[in-house]
Amino acid sequence: MALIVQKFGGTSVGTVERIENVAERIKKFRDRGDDIVVVVSAMSGETNRLIEMAYQIDEKPNAREYDVLLSTGEQVTIALLSMALNRRGVPARSYTGTQVHILTDSAHNKARILDINELNMRTDLDQGRVVVVAGFQGVDEKGNITTLGRGGSDTTAVALAAALKADECQIYTDVDGVYTTDPRVVPEARRLEKITFEEMLEMASLGSKVLQIRAVEFAGKYNVPLRVLSSFDEPNFDSDGVNGTLITYEEDKMEQALISGIAFNRDEAKLTILGVPDKPGVAHGILGPVGDANIEIDMIIQNIGADGTTDFTFTVHRNDFVAAKAVLNRVSNELGAREVIGDEKIVKISLVGVGMRSHAGIASKMFKALAEEGININMISTSEIKISVVVDEKYLELGVRTLHSAFGLAEKQS
Repeated sequence: MALIVQKFGGTSVGTVERIENVAERIKKFRDRGDDIVVVVSAMSGETNRLIEMAYQIDEKPNAREYDVLLSTGEQVTIALLSMALNRRGVPARSYTGTQVHILTDSAHNKARILDINELNMRTDLDQGRVVVVAGFQGVDEKGNITTLGRGGSDTTAVALAAALKADECQIYTDVDGVYTTDPRVVPEARRLEKITFEEMLEMASLGSKVLQIRAVEFAGKYNVPLRVLSSFDEPNFDSDGVNGTLITYEEDKMEQALISGIAFNRDEAKLTILGVPDKPGVAHGILGPVGDANIEIDMIIQNIGADGTTDFTFTVHRNDFVAAKAVLNRVSNELGAREVIGDEKIVKISLVGVGMRSHAGIASKMFKALAEEGININMISTSEIKISVVVDEKYLELGVRTLHSAFGLAEKQS
């Protein structure tokens, strides 16, 4: 018997029929003897509907009332799922984030979890009940309802698993695990049986949409075994009840693939300020105002010229391109730079793998494979387990397919 936290996203509970299917799945685990805590999102489309109504009332909704509104979506789902379980003879009780007392800070719309009171949940579990908790929400110390931001139900599930010291946290989505890359780009992409927290954190930060990055950070911090599965596949109890991809700490016995996966991000834009006087403080003079405008910067390159000037290039999210360029135009005049140029038609492709730590030549193999396909690299960034390159947008799919083939990711690593 195990204590398992299961999270079901909006697609998995998008209709009454799908909620019934989730209830059937949970019953199978309960019949096996497992204790189950379930975290659910709002039904698919419901949060968007609530947001649309809020903005019909006010272009800048009051943050506190906005959270009160958005939190109602999950409340519908927990009630319906609990009804479905009880009708099947599986005792269940629903809780909002406030009722569980998921204590957060007071940052409305993007709150962070501070503490969880698991007493009510433990009492219910001891009495044989399934506990059904609303994801994405909590309460601050003043009793105000808060929400955790988009995708916050993943974080709720991991936080509950940490508080309860659960044996595993299972995240059910519309995909059956983490793949070597997006199967829509590379049909031969392979589902990974295991991946480390480090690798998953890199994949999430680099554009993989399978898991919310905060949830992976939380799971790694509290050592919560995390598994990604499809809510549309039947449980396979011949293999401990689950397939999917297990995200865990690096172990000697784990498959140590050279490269575990390829992530990519289409939402990149590049800005360059040319001919900046090369003197101390120039980097801060450029990036400080960009940061003050609440614009996140990703990759940075600085080239020193022979004439005593420097060219400074960095990337931002494509949505921030116009705002960042406006800041840079102002900075350019103040610093006496020559010109500001930009490019919104770029993408980032990244190799990720803990195996990089002990293997040389990954970068040269990557660059050679891209060069043979005529793909020019604009920028390069590396870390201990990651190599990222920026290329022209038109080369995204070719680049990903080329690297997937070059590193043999379609074949199971030995």
